[in-house]
Amino acid sequence: MIYSMTGFGRAELSESDKKFTVEIKSVNHKYFDLNIRMPRKFNLFESNIRNLLKEYASRGKIDLYISYEDLSESGTSLKYNKALAQEYYHFYKQIQEDFNIDDDIRTSTIARSTDVLVLEEQEINEEEMWSLLERPLKEAFSAFRSAREKEGEALKQNILGKLDEMQGHAAFIEERLPQIISEYREKLTERVKELLENSQIDEGRIAAEVTMYADKIAIDEELVRLSTHIRHMKDILEKGGESGRNLDFIAQEMNRESNTILSKSNDIDITNRGIELKTCIEKIREQVQNIE
Repeated sequence: MIYSMTGFGRAELSESDKKFTVEIKSVNHKYFDLNIRMPRKFNLFESNIRNLLKEYASRGKIDLYISYEDLSESGTSLKYNKALAQEYYHFYKQIQEDFNIDDDIRTSTIARSTDVLVLEEQEINEEEMWSLLERPLKEAFSAFRSAREKEGEALKQNILGKLDEMQGHAAFIEERLPQIISEYREKLTERVKELLENSQIDEGRIAAEVTMYADKIAIDEELVRLSTHIRHMKDILEKGGESGRNLDFIAQEMNRESNTILSKSNDIDITNRGIELKTCIEKIREQVQNIE
């Protein structure tokens, strides 16, 4: 299969008073570039997450969002710092004596003092937490890969259509070349006749001029290489897999051949077809940039 580097996936899991939400999206990139946003307590799973994702994607700029809610009462606990509370009480009493003010120290006054009562999150069970988190990750990654596969198939069909169009242009140019040489010979012969009037025409000289002209505009090798590149790209697309870099290189080579064809052309029909070839190649290059 051909995979696009653009995709999206989402999954949720609610179990044992815990809720996980995973979202993943990506765009094209030369390398595997992963950015993860998740609760700090999940940082210890980053390596696991990266290794798991590499089973679903090998290239692209990927953003992964993980949110977590613990709805159980055991998720947090309230801690009482007795020593700190005693210090607060001691200094409150000292302030009362120093300024000779009424004693209005209450339990609530000390309880509201900083860090006397602290809400702490309980330590997580790593093995249990990962077994829960892994499930929505796999579900989101699977949806993500399916989206990339679907778009990859659309890219494949679009590129194959452009390649067929290129083959048509190349076939026209190949058929047109002998006609150009024949037309040149006829024009050259007529022109020589006009110049020499009734004098004898040197057929050998005409043949030599035509041969030189044919060598000058010869693009047979370019057409052969172009056809080879087209077939090679089609084979890669049908084979599938991680092929974006190879396809981009082939597109560059096809562009090189089309440039040479245009530079050697002095026929309007071939020039027009050469321009159409370059247009197709540019569109293909834009598409293969999105292929993994």
